This record gives sequence, structure tokens and C-alpha cells, in this order.
Amino acid sequence: MPRRRNLLFGLALAATATLALSGCASGGGDAGGDDAPAGEDYGLIEAGTLTVCSDIPYKPFEFEDPNSETGYSGFDIDLLGAVAEKLDLELAVQDVGFDALQSGTILAAGQCDVGASAMTITEERQANIDFADSYYDSLQSLLVRADSGIKSIEDLDGKTVGVQQGTTGEAYTKENATGAEVVSYPSDGELWPALQAGNIDAILQDQPVNIEHEKADSAYKIVEEYDTDESYGWAFAKGERAELIEAVNEALQELRDDGTYQEIYDSYFAAE
Repeated sequence: MPRRRNLLFGLALAATATLALSGCASGGGDAGGDDAPAGEDYGLIEAGTLTVCSDIPYKPFEFEDPNSETGYSGFDIDLLGAVAEKLDLELAVQDVGFDALQSGTILAAGQCDVGASAMTITEERQANIDFADSYYDSLQSLLVRADSGIKSIEDLDGKTVGVQQGTTGEAYTKENATGAEVVSYPSDGELWPALQAGNIDAILQDQPVNIEHEKADSAYKIVEEYDTDESYGWAFAKGERAELIEAVNEALQELRDDGTYQEIYDSYFAAE
């Protein structure tokens, strides 16, 4: 009997060792192994997907496109799509309000991984959100009816100027449009129709967006541009996404180096 017990005990030990070795080889347990979903190290909201929040429409940076896989296109969307591809991730887009995005509220709440909405990098915003490297340099501009008689910002005294809430265009208008009534709108989706309806006399906002309106309707024109030394950046929750920001910056640089960035840029801005 003792001999049989020793034999059974030995077989049990061998079986235990085999199972332990099998577990190590398969990468099970807390170690994770090499079969983790793409993007897991970035702390993404959904593994394998880069979720983007953007204020839409803001053509040419973001606008609805039923022919796109995400339902949206634009310089921001296409460029981030190329970044996601570099990182072996899918791209998903959510339409949100700009003010909540630029304040960092939506990012802090974990609604999305990155904010991409033609957002200027400013010291004030950097107090609440982190930015990746800048990807676009922009100007502000003044759009009016061609027959309005308005030729510059000095002619806005007594006029009503529309701006987008929470933007650098709003800040610039309040500082420089002396005597004008400044009316803030949630997005360009309300701003542009207000000008067409005659509810405001002018729009002061990012030059590329006003260029799109100028192209769409010859009754309107840009009469003045303002060099405000603005650069756009993609936004992230403050202090929470260092690895993702680093990966996005590396991918963006690769896109610049291989010519993809320039191709996407030219598809939207070559005419400028």
C-alpha cells in the first residue's frame, strides 16, 4: 500500500507540473501574453478602436459623409483615420458640442479617446487638456455679404458679428471688433444660416471654414484675414493618455515623412 500511494503521489505531481508549464506557454493569467487586443496598452474606451469626438459640421475639417465608413469625413477625420491605421486601430466618430470638448469636460468623462475639432492649442486649454503635436496652422477671417459695404473689422461698429462659442475667433472678436454686438452660436451649423438669413452682419472665425462658405455662395466673401499664430492640435484627457499621445505623435510624424499627410492636406487645401 505505501508503494502504491507513492506511485499515485508521483503521478499527481507530474500532472500538476505539466498543467503549470502549459499555462506558462499559453500566456495565461495576469501576464497577458502577446494575444492582447490592439490598442489595449493605450487605455482605449473600446479595445481596438480609436474613438474620436468632434463638433460637426465644421467643413473642411469635419462633416457628414454617408459614403465614409465612420459616417464622417474632413481633414481632421481623414488624418486621424490614417493615424489609426498606423496604430492598427479602427476609427469611430462621435458628434459633440465644441464648448464641452475644448473645456475638457467630455474627455475627462471618458466619452472619447481624442478630441479632433480644429482646436487651437492655447495656454488656457492646456490647463484642462493635453495636446498632441500640432498638425495645422490657421488664420482667422471676416466673412460678410459681398454687397454689405463692410471691408474690414473697423467697419463693424454698430454691426452684429456672429462667432462660435468657446473659440479663439470669439476671443479675437471681443478684443478687436470695437462697437460691434457679438453674438455667440454653438457651432458653425447655426452660425452660417444666421448670416444667410440676415440675422447677423458678419462671421469672424477660422479662415478655412469661411473659405468653404465663400465657395458655396458667391453672394458672400472674405474681406479680411488675421494672423493670430494659431496651431491646431488633437486633445486628450489631462494627465491620463501619455502613451496614446506618444503613439499618435509618432504616427503623425510617419505620415509627414511618407507623404501621406501632404496628400490628405492637398485634397482639402490645395486651392488655397
